[in-house]
Amino acid sequence: MRTEPKLTRLDRVFARLDREPERPAHIDVPKMSRHRIVLFAATLAFYGAIVWAVIITSWLVRLDWQVMFFRPYQQWSEIHWFVDYYVVLGQRGPTAVMVAAWLGWRSWRQHTLRPLLALGVSLLLLNVTVGAAKYGMGRLGPHYATVIGSNEMWRGGDIFPSGHTANAVVTWGILAYMASTPRARRWLSAVSAVTSLGVGMATVYLGTHWLSDVLLGWAAGLLILLALPWFEPLIARSEARIFDLRDRLRTRRSRTASAAAPVSAPPVVVTPLPADRDDVATGSPRAPAYLAPGPHTARSERTPISPTGSRRPPHAERHPRGSASSARPLTGG
Repeated sequence: MRTEPKLTRLDRVFARLDREPERPAHIDVPKMSRHRIVLFAATLAFYGAIVWAVIITSWLVRLDWQVMFFRPYQQWSEIHWFVDYYVVLGQRGPTAVMVAAWLGWRSWRQHTLRPLLALGVSLLLLNVTVGAAKYGMGRLGPHYATVIGSNEMWRGGDIFPSGHTANAVVTWGILAYMASTPRARRWLSAVSAVTSLGVGMATVYLGTHWLSDVLLGWAAGLLILLALPWFEPLIARSEARIFDLRDRLRTRRSRTASAAAPVSAPPVVVTPLPADRDDVATGSPRAPAYLAPGPHTARSERTPISPTGSRRPPHAERHPRGSASSARPLTGG
């Protein structure tokens, strides 16, 4: 009795992926709905509140100093090695490579460039917005603070908001943004939220960021994810232009290859002459002869060969038959 092998969950996932050799007819593109606009406005207000609280040196700045003096990396030194590795999940280089590899494979499977283009747009927005805020406010970090209790603003720093936290929110949140089903989007949103939360707290533990830096980094990354639907028309036009350029290059390459291919001339067919007596007498027609391509001359134009004389090369020692040679001696009987 033949039994079917029992498939594991991973086997079923790969079997489902194998059934997607072509681009899906419908790709769920998030729209800028009213709910998303409300979330974007609330996050933007939270962003502005954090900046204002730090500028006026409110209770949030005092909390920053209290956490810094607590020195979590000394209180829980046994987990220092783990935090050193975990914080890499917020570094832009490693996370961008990992996420780009997954989205690139998905783009190849679905024959669409939208996942990679969405990642590129989100990282570009991240660099512009977070970078401008960092250098515009110039806040110093806990390790470089000069005056106890001050907000350390406009002193040449670059840690407000936290780039690690914002990068973790964007790079891991883009996976939830590109999810194809609502269930996958919910699960990936939870995973990205926990990951970015852990990365932000890891920077506070290591003493590289204030707590307010992390709060502003979360808001900065979330603003980018919420604003991505506004850039979907730009992503669609860019994809169409890239595919159009690819098709034109393929057409030009095929034309160049066809023009460079050598053209062989057809063989020349020569029919037999009707004056050939042997063929007329026997009644069997001669098969047509096929000649190689190229110019040919008629028999009448060729150099005639004289029918008289021998075709052998002349020899000095030979004489014509029937003629006596004076050099041959005569013998008598």
